Amino acid sequence: MTDLIRSAGLSCYPDVARSVGLDPSQMMRKVRLPLACLDQPDIPIAVTGLRRLLELSAKASGAEDFGLRLAERGGLTNFGAVGLIVREQATVGEAIEAFSRFIHIHHDGMRLEVTRDERTVTITLRLRGRQPRAPRQSIDMALGSVHRIIQSLFGGDWRPLEVHLHYLPPLDRKRYRDFFGCRVSFNADDDAILLSAHDLERRIPSAHPLIANYLRKRIEAIESRPASWEAKVDEVVRSLLASGDCTVERVAEHLACTRRTIHRRLAASGTSFSAILDAQRADLVVQLIEDHARPLADIAVQLGFSAQSAMARWFRGRFGCTITQWRKGARPSSAPPSASAA
Repeated sequence: MTDLIRSAGLSCYPDVARSVGLDPSQMMRKVRLPLACLDQPDIPIAVTGLRRLLELSAKASGAEDFGLRLAERGGLTNFGAVGLIVREQATVGEAIEAFSRFIHIHHDGMRLEVTRDERTVTITLRLRGRQPRAPRQSIDMALGSVHRIIQSLFGGDWRPLEVHLHYLPPLDRKRYRDFFGCRVSFNADDDAILLSAHDLERRIPSAHPLIANYLRKRIEAIESRPASWEAKVDEVVRSLLASGDCTVERVAEHLACTRRTIHRRLAASGTSFSAILDAQRADLVVQLIEDHARPLADIAVQLGFSAQSAMARWFRGRFGCTITQWRKGARPSSAPPSASAA
């Protein structure tokens, strides 16, 4: 199954790529990642595509710390709603707990295991993938981001006790010691950050308990990420339709596969791409036409119709009335439940 990550994970990529002499657009084309995701942080993309991009970028530039460079420029804002709820927790311990609980909403193949004894807390990174271990640059980016987030909660005056990385030592170990500010052990059993148990008690001055409680309820409502292939295609289609750029080819780019793979997988699930697209169009169109100031021609373009007339024919066939009749409230009793609810 294809794991997805919010495209916000690439927000710093262009700057980092240019800083090591790479053309970010050219590199993204090589791994077939859509350039549009750089401007749309909430669109899901395949984790496999991101991993290929990081490894290829490190190899092409000779920057073995490419993943760390991305982590260095990132922060809580890259994690969207997850970052917001982390920031509003009362203590660092509660922030780490919230981060480990909700991180899958940002990256559904990433997990954080938090274990504790009397003196030490260990945050172990788990990145799901086809290989026994995730590629090195993905580990660096993810664990480096965890480090930066905890550091930001302390206001920058914090260092972990140790950092463990499972892969072979890099040529420049000092770069890793400087980044993490502590001893870094390579060839370790796991990829982990170790911190003092006392660090969990540190209060976060900017925290707001009421906002934290509100955000927790909101994020719990959207906590379940799609697991089936059909649901993942549905999620990407919904995101791309909102941006006005949804085709089976574009969806395939986001899922790091071919259009034939999408058609084959969906057929095995008893559905089709056109059926998913049609359902998402139906949900979105009834929202868009509520804005009478929005030209119908613009709505047709956003929904991927060749012309306004084509959308009009589709709408009548789908809802049993014209758009004008719908706007006036003359809606057939047989209208689809989702449309009636809208």
